[in-house]
Amino acid sequence: MANPKVESAKNNKDSNNSQVEVRQESSQPTSTQHLIHHIPKILPHERVFPIQIGSELFKLSGASISSDAPSYFSQYFQCQIKTAEDAGEDISTAIRTLYIDRDPETFKDISLHLQGYHVQPRDATHFVRLFADAQFYSLPKLISQLYDESVYTSVGHREFQIPRELFTDPGNTPNFFSLGFAAFFSSPDDLFPGLDKEGLLRPPSIVPPAIPGRSPEIFQEILHLLRGYPVNIRNETHRAELLRDCRYFRFKGLEQRLIPHSISFNLSRRKEEIVLRLRDILKSGISISSEPTPTDPLAAWVNYGRPFVDDKPYELVLEIGDEVTRLQHSPGGAYRAEFYGDTKIRISKMFEVIATKLNLPQTTQPLGLLMTKGETNSQPATPGNTPLSEDLVKVIMDPEASVTLDGKPWSWPDDDTATIISWNAKLESGPPSSAGGGQDSPLVSNAPPLQLSASGSGANQANPRKRKRVDMAQGGTEDWIIKNGQWRLKIQSVRNGKAVIECCLVAVKLDAFSSEQARNAQRSFLG
Repeated sequence: MANPKVESAKNNKDSNNSQVEVRQESSQPTSTQHLIHHIPKILPHERVFPIQIGSELFKLSGASISSDAPSYFSQYFQCQIKTAEDAGEDISTAIRTLYIDRDPETFKDISLHLQGYHVQPRDATHFVRLFADAQFYSLPKLISQLYDESVYTSVGHREFQIPRELFTDPGNTPNFFSLGFAAFFSSPDDLFPGLDKEGLLRPPSIVPPAIPGRSPEIFQEILHLLRGYPVNIRNETHRAELLRDCRYFRFKGLEQRLIPHSISFNLSRRKEEIVLRLRDILKSGISISSEPTPTDPLAAWVNYGRPFVDDKPYELVLEIGDEVTRLQHSPGGAYRAEFYGDTKIRISKMFEVIATKLNLPQTTQPLGLLMTKGETNSQPATPGNTPLSEDLVKVIMDPEASVTLDGKPWSWPDDDTATIISWNAKLESGPPSSAGGGQDSPLVSNAPPLQLSASGSGANQANPRKRKRVDMAQGGTEDWIIKNGQWRLKIQSVRNGKAVIECCLVAVKLDAFSSEQARNAQRSFLG
């Protein structure tokens, strides 16, 4: 039979052991507490170490210095302690004051950091001084903290505090700040990139990022956009200012959001479309959408998606303005477009990109940047030097196209060749006059229109001699000057061409002049 006293003593002992284990477990800090409160014992925590910065003396405990180590301070005092121990000296008398010729005002904030306080830069000057001295004193935690802090910069003499992540978006980096002020955007392990740090006595003199020649108001709106907020674009001048500074600061993704564009769903074609100006097209956004038909298995359309912005391409509607397009109409009903100046170069480069997307053999000059002239080559930049077109680009006049000619809606002309030839013959002989004195006869005034002009043009009907003469019988052509036009780009099969396919412009909306008189009529006086 067990002794009750022995059992009681055993139970008390087990209970005491359990309490000891509980107390031991409770005395162990949690992982979070360990991370917050644990300071490595690099220097004796209870000992005070004197540091003189400039003209002021600071006394910091070993715990404070060890909280951000290894550093310049910890290594200096470790060497003194080791020397004293090796020589058998008293550590209290062996430790000497560390003197550093730096700014004491900046070190006051650094000492607060070592004592466990969070130090927030007050302005751009304060930021760069903390940044430079943290590097000089080799304080790894402070360097890492400042690396994650906002960037302080001055634009147009106004200071901005900018979250660093705004400058690291994939569509907007590298940019002006990450390239021009690399010291603030490098990694903590590679501060002052490109600088030979061997034998360096002190960090280089750095100044806060400053861009005095730009508008602070426009930069404020750009920051607002980078944060994801919309900005009301007041007019085209305001848009141009935003785009100009986006290009200056190299915010490419934001630039693509700001360029004039229109995205809509065309229910008639059951497609989403994007309207863009030719000068805003980038070659990286061009793609080809194959849409074979029973009569044309190679048919396709050119699509476009804005780089860094659009997650899918849309059918491209290309806008070409500035009166740089001449549309020629031949008697057989064929239309051709001729381009001038930089527009001709851009169209040529665009056709080269499309040919590359279609894996066509390179038959012209090397592929250059779409929006630049590129280097001088033996062949001029013209659509005829691409495998997709002749010098005059083929145009398809879609019956659904909206055409305004000489300021009035244009209707499809009568293609009766005999009538047109008869009308040309009457023009050659001159209009008959009535006995009353030189007015046009009803035959002439009611004759079918020769030019592809807007119906009911009073000036042209009143004096048909001033209309541009077009001899269809001899293969003549009539020209329109396209003030502004929107076109789709269609890929279609072709026989006896440079390649098995060609690229055509399909008219969507045109605003054109048939004569200089019609153009002059729409001029306005200055003031």
